[in-house]
Amino acid sequence: MIAEINQILPAYYIAIDEATKASGFSMASDVLTCSLLRTLASAKPNSNFLELGTGTGLATSWILDGMDGASTLISIDNEPDFLRIARVYLGNDSRLQLVQAAGEEWVANNRYLKFDYIFADTWPGKYFLLDEVLSMLNKGGFYIIDDMLPQPNWPDGHHEKATDLIKLLEERTDLFLTKQDWATGIIIAVKK
Repeated sequence: MIAEINQILPAYYIAIDEATKASGFSMASDVLTCSLLRTLASAKPNSNFLELGTGTGLATSWILDGMDGASTLISIDNEPDFLRIARVYLGNDSRLQLVQAAGEEWVANNRYLKFDYIFADTWPGKYFLLDEVLSMLNKGGFYIIDDMLPQPNWPDGHHEKATDLIKLLEERTDLFLTKQDWATGIIIAVKK
């Protein structure tokens, strides 16, 4: 199957993956999603990137791997123990700014910033503050979300939240939207 083709992994991916498993973090992005994140990152040279939901840095490592040397990535997470893993392995990359903050607070304080690529992997910017985060996206910029297909770790009622989010995105007239029934369920939007 084509989806199972081996990938060239980012430099610290295996170490971050091992630390992630040891930490008990169970919501990391899968390799298929990460591969797509890297591919899309490579299409945005000299760009500003935003990741809402660093987790332990697994997806972050792939985004960085696709970015060029003139690009920057701000990655936000509110969980210090998980963010510490990202700092250990990725903190020396001068293109990366790891920020410990609640996503909603960070978005409220930084609404003036503009990005060419936003990966919203947590509730702020996905299930709430959607308009605010999309207003931070430059024309032609990518807005990417995953986990849109039912997942075993979804809490009760989450399916309805995902369905409502998809409907909201479909109704927007300022985005070109592609929904992929692949990996964990990915939506890629580009701002018109």
